Amino acid sequence: MTASPTPTTAEELRGAGLRVTAARVALLETVRAGDHLGVESIASGVRHRVGHISLQAVYEALHALTAAGLVRRIEPAGHPARYEGRVGDNHHHIVCRSCGAVVDVDCAVGDAPCLAASDDRGFAIDEAEVVYWGTCPDCSTGRSS
Repeated sequence: MTASPTPTTAEELRGAGLRVTAARVALLETVRAGDHLGVESIASGVRHRVGHISLQAVYEALHALTAAGLVRRIEPAGHPARYEGRVGDNHHHIVCRSCGAVVDVDCAVGDAPCLAASDDRGFAIDEAEVVYWGTCPDCSTGRSS
């Protein structure tokens, strides 16, 4: 039994019904190579790969990629939106109150317990967004010095 080849970024875009452009390929690759990047960092990464791109074009491409489920937008309270390439699972985030670092944390073990609301009020729940807040190890070390 051989493993099927991993689809290319262009194939993923086509599969999502999106037109393949150099900017979209660069943007998707930048998000996936990064770590919860903000729009400015994404734009910088795309410019490094393909040259000039307007901030508006980056926002439009991020909107399309998010709607297609190829990237995920997270927006921790009090912080600008960030984007990540980890999609399709029910993971959550830990945010440092001091420096704003964001890291992934897997959902509690078992059958997606965070999707079992005590009262769903008739909603068909398909995702839970949990944000844990605290102080990252670097900021904790800095405080104790």
